[in-house]
This record gives sequence, C-alpha cells and structure tokens, in this order.
Amino acid sequence: MKTNKLANYGPQTKAIHGGEPNRRGVNGPIVTEIIRSSTFTFSSTEEMKLWAEGKNKAYIYTRYGNPTLTVAQKKIAALEGAEGAIVTSSGMAAISSALLAALKAGDEVISTAQLYGGSYRLMRDVFPNMGIVVRQVGMDLAGIEALVTPRTKVLYVETPTNPTLRLVDIHKAVAFAKKHKLVSIIDNTFATPILQNPIALGYDMVVHSATKALAGHSDIIAGAAAGNAVWMERVRQMIIYLGGSMDPGAAYLLIRGIKTLGVRVQRQGENAMAVAKFLEKHPKVARVHYPGLRSHPDHALAKKQMRGFGGMLAFDLKGGLPAARRFCDRARLFLLAASLGGVESLVILPIYSSHYNMTEEELRRAGVSPGTVRVSLGLEDKEDLIEDLKQALA
Repeated sequence: MKTNKLANYGPQTKAIHGGEPNRRGVNGPIVTEIIRSSTFTFSSTEEMKLWAEGKNKAYIYTRYGNPTLTVAQKKIAALEGAEGAIVTSSGMAAISSALLAALKAGDEVISTAQLYGGSYRLMRDVFPNMGIVVRQVGMDLAGIEALVTPRTKVLYVETPTNPTLRLVDIHKAVAFAKKHKLVSIIDNTFATPILQNPIALGYDMVVHSATKALAGHSDIIAGAAAGNAVWMERVRQMIIYLGGSMDPGAAYLLIRGIKTLGVRVQRQGENAMAVAKFLEKHPKVARVHYPGLRSHPDHALAKKQMRGFGGMLAFDLKGGLPAARRFCDRARLFLLAASLGGVESLVILPIYSSHYNMTEEELRRAGVSPGTVRVSLGLEDKEDLIEDLKQALA
C-alpha cells in the first residue's frame, strides 16, 4: 500500500499495512515473500542500458535493491511519515551512511555529547581520520550558536539517549539546523516512530537501529534511515559503495516484527513505568533515569514532545560497580545481554557494553557511572519482573 494512502491512518495500522502489495484476489499470500536471489534478469540489453542510464527502476543486484527490502523500506517510510527509507545491514551502517551522505573531508558536524557508544566512537575515532571535525553540545543545546562555522554541515542528535534517557528539545534543534542551513539527522531508536515522528517537524533524516524495537525479537541485526527522496537516494548510494545492504531474510523478519510494533511499545512502556516507580523507592537505588518519572530532568519535555515514555530505563546503584555486578549476576527473568527492544527483559552494564573504552570524563559527560545499569523492558508480566528485581537487589 502506498505511503500517501496511509497518511490518515494510525501508527499501528501503518505498521501492519504500510508497504504491503495489494493482497486482494484468489490465493494471494498474506505475508511478504522472501526473494533470496542475489541477482535479477533483464529481458534485453536495451532494458539493461535503460537501467544503467537511470531510466527504469529494475532490480539488478540485491546490494542495489530487492523486492523484499522494498516492502520493509516502504513500511518504515509510512511509519515515519517520510518520502522514502533505506534498510541496512546494521544500525551503525544506517548511521554512518547517513552521516557520510552529508559530510566530506573538511566538513564539521555538531553532535550532542550524549550518544550511543557506537555513534560516539565513530565520531571520536574514525571521523578525524577522514578530515571531519566533530563539535559537541550539551543536551540543552546551550552555547550551540558558538559552535557554528562556515564548514558546519550537519546537526546530529539522539533523543532519548542511550543509556540515561536524556532528551533534546527536537523543535529547538531543528529550528537551529534550518537557521544555519544544516542537514538535521536524528537517532530515533529509543523513541521509535510510535512515540515521536521528527520528519513531520522538518528533520532531514531519521536513523534507527532496526535490530531493536522495530524488529523486536532479538533475532536480526538491521538498520534503517528515513527522509526525503533526495537524501534517501544519497544514502542508498552510500550503502551501495560501502556494502551495508540488508539480507532479504533479515528484511522479512523486520517486516514481521514491525507489524506488532505499536502493541509492543505500549506494553513495554507500561512495564517500564511500573519498574521505574518500584526502583525509585528502593533504598539501594541512588537514581532512576526514566523520563516518565517527575524526578527526571526532562520529564516536562518528554510530555511535550513524545506520545509516551518508552520501554527503556537505567538506574544507578548506591554501591557502585560491585553492587551493579551483584545485581546483574543475581537477576533471573532479566537476562544479562546487550541490545534492547525485544520481547524479553534485559539488563546490562553500559561500562562493559555500549560505553566501554571511554575515559572517566567521557563517561561523566554521558551521564554514565560504574554503578549504572541499563534495563530494556520486555513483555513479561510486570508483577513477575518486580519480584525478580526484589530478589536481585536483596
């Protein structure tokens, strides 16, 4: 179903029907087919010539495009309210390709200081070798005007952040980008398109680790970018050049996972709120990072710009790293594993995962302490989750 025909439908309807071909008729399959072929035939050399000249939309090779990938892309575009989308082999493939589609040697990017560790290390360790300068700004964007130079090309933000759930005022950020004619890119992984749609506010590109909530079942590695047609073509070309294309089997599982995105995000948010309230009252917990709590510094902003608070939270234990390790080792229902957004609840120590290999100063700026535990809420019964927290904290 075309994206524009879905514009007036709700997000869960878009998740189910977006991008799907017309299923009317006799013996039509309900689910998307997996087109495993690495290459595709042409009827003539003339048809191939037209493809090479950009005059037809034929498939030639799965790194360039594939019918199964197309369904996934149209579904994500419908959810984000974007003209187009590109699916990739991982979240970092989407993030790096979107950034490199807009940057070249000598350019500068302004980024929020709090980012997913992989994004942070890309900008810290790789971009300088490519001649790209990264300037960081706090989550409140204070002093951002002073960071702009004639070479500034991109504003990159992540909100809510991984792992401490800090928020950027997305209206203020995109207004700044437009004022200075910057390409605006936002990591929407934690919020998902169910809870916020930055494209509608004027962002040029949205990126996701589709491994997480979009796919939702901890069984694929995937990424996605969405935006207007011009930017998506540039990202697609970067994927072709760098090889970050998605496998058709992963695309099928992504399509299947997205169809339950709305109901999963709702249940995970309910579980997260219940767990956050429990942890906030526990004597061994120093602080809970969850925007649904009034104690969170960005609670008012979350109520203003999001349609819910999400299924992720973090908390700091009073006993520091030893207490955090004991908690993680004792948890039973909460599995000790990286990643997030799946149907099972997970716990992880950021200093051993997303934020490893960072200095004390970098961790401080990220809001991460040795005693910080990140929690991804799944779909279990909240009463059972709270009982597991009780015994693990005992």
